[in-house]
Amino acid sequence: MEDEDAKAVVRFSDDVVAAIVGHMNVDHVADTLLICRSFGAPGAESARMIDFDSHGADFEATTAGGARSIRVSWRTPISERAEVRSEIVWLHEEAERRSAAV
Repeated sequence: MEDEDAKAVVRFSDDVVAAIVGHMNVDHVADTLLICRSFGAPGAESARMIDFDSHGADFEATTAGGARSIRVSWRTPISERAEVRSEIVWLHEEAERRSAAV
């Protein structure tokens, strides 16, 4: 039976979410776009991170057809702010691998 704690979604504080989302949307625009293109919106023209929790990150990608929500799961549930960075780095590295394979 799966551990109940692993299934529970943990929300980070609003200030932590705002800081990380803001950082991604200002300093990592190209990285965010690559993640969205690789995880569900290959035709994305622009993208932004909008939220995250213990299980994954939420993005919004803009395509020729309009805005599209994308949810990308972390490798494993997280509970600490410091873990967000390593999961985003992993997402970016995986996105690079996927785009190189095409």
